[in-house]
Amino acid sequence: MGLPAAFGKLMGWLLICDPPQQTSAQLVQALGLAKGSVSTGMRALEQLGMVQRVPASGRGHAYEMLPDALVRTVDARRLYLVIHAVMQKGIDVLGGDESAPRAQRLRVTRDFYAFVAERIPQLIDEFAQQEGLSQPRKDA
Repeated sequence: MGLPAAFGKLMGWLLICDPPQQTSAQLVQALGLAKGSVSTGMRALEQLGMVQRVPASGRGHAYEMLPDALVRTVDARRLYLVIHAVMQKGIDVLGGDESAPRAQRLRVTRDFYAFVAERIPQLIDEFAQQEGLSQPRKDA
């Protein structure tokens, strides 16, 4: 996905660790990562809305993966719309004739991604309702 390996390790560990709240020191020890990698990775996960800071004993804090973290961060609709736009640019480069043989694959791909992007918000809402989750998406 183009992300540092530490990001994946942190996310994976927080999905399965016990206890579910982990301090930076615990993450460093459990995963063998550098303090800087943990700090950077946790900041990114927090900004994505996948983890939250929770009070820890003493003056520090711990991190906890939200139960619906991966549902909350699904922004696939945006990705699909970007791919849709790229396919349209390709059609435009080929002269704008969608029926031209060279444009067929681009047109079908563009239309598929538009189709999927339109349905993703409804699917996320249906899943959230099925699982009893609060509104998982910010803005789809």
